[in-house]
Amino acid sequence: MATASYAVGIDLGATRMKAVAVTPQGQLCTKITGPVASDQPKAWARQVRELLAQWESEQRGPALAVGLCAPGLAAPDGRSIACLPERLEGLEGFDWAQWLGRGQPVPVLNDAHAALLGEAWLGAARGYRNVLLLTLGTGVGGAAIVDGRLLRGQIGRAGHFGHVCLDPDGPPDICGMPGSLELAVGNCSLRQRSGGRFDSTEGLVAAHLAGDAEATRLWLKAVQALACAIASLINALDPAAVILGGGIAQAGPALFEPLQQWLDKVEWRPLGHRVPVLPAALGEWAGAFGAAWHALQAQNG
Repeated sequence: MATASYAVGIDLGATRMKAVAVTPQGQLCTKITGPVASDQPKAWARQVRELLAQWESEQRGPALAVGLCAPGLAAPDGRSIACLPERLEGLEGFDWAQWLGRGQPVPVLNDAHAALLGEAWLGAARGYRNVLLLTLGTGVGGAAIVDGRLLRGQIGRAGHFGHVCLDPDGPPDICGMPGSLELAVGNCSLRQRSGGRFDSTEGLVAAHLAGDAEATRLWLKAVQALACAIASLINALDPAAVILGGGIAQAGPALFEPLQQWLDKVEWRPLGHRVPVLPAALGEWAGAFGAAWHALQAQNG
C-alpha cells in the first residue's frame, strides 16, 4: 500500500546495494537488495537514480528524505564520500544531491556509522547513549555513539576499530597497522592464518564444531584476540553495551560463548560492572535503515 510519508535509505557496497523505504516511525514499507553494476563507469549511480524513481512512482509521491551510506570516509559537508581507494571508481567526491536532482540534501555516511545509527533507531543499540558497534566480516569496521552522538572524529575516521594494534610485531594491514584486529579476526586473512585450509569463517566454525582440533585452535585464537580488543575499547570509551554485527557474528553461540569466557578474564569491571556484548538485530539492513534515519534527522535540522 502506498504511503505519503516515507524516507529512503541506500547502503551502497562494493558488490551489493541494499535499500529500504521506511516511515519516520520506523515501519518498513519495502526493501531491495541486489548486485552493484560495474560494467560501465558509474553504473551504480544510475542504479540508485532508477531505484528512487521507481519507488517514488510506486509510493505515489516523493520521499520525505533520502540518505546514502558507503564504505570510506564521508566528506565534512556530508554530501559525498571523500576517500575510498580502489573501489567504486568515481564515488569519491560524487555529489548525490546534484545527481538525483533533489531540492534538498542527500546526506552521506560511512557504512559502519550508518549501521550503528540503524541499530540505535530500531535494533540492538536502542536506548543506549554510549554504545559501540563492531562489524566482523571480510574486514573489521565499527562505530561509536558517545553521550548520545555519533563519534565522527576530526576527518570522519572514528570507529575504524579493525585497525587497532594487537601485536606490534605482526604484519601490516591495509592501513599499515601491524598486527591489527582485522588481521586477527577478519576473513581477509583467514586463508593465510589457516595455512590455506579455510577461505571463510563459516567453514572454520563448521570444522571447529565438528571436532577439528586445528580449526578449534584457530577459531579460539581469533576469539581471544577479539575479546582483548573489545576489552581495550571498553577501557577507552566506557560504553554501556557493545554490539557485534557482520557475517562472523552470525556464528551465534560458537562465537558468543567463548568470547564471554575470555571477557570474564580480561575485562576490567570496577564495582562489578560488566558490559553486555550483544548480537546486532538488523543484520545486513542496518546501514540502509541508518541512512534513512540520518536523512530524516538532517531534514528536521
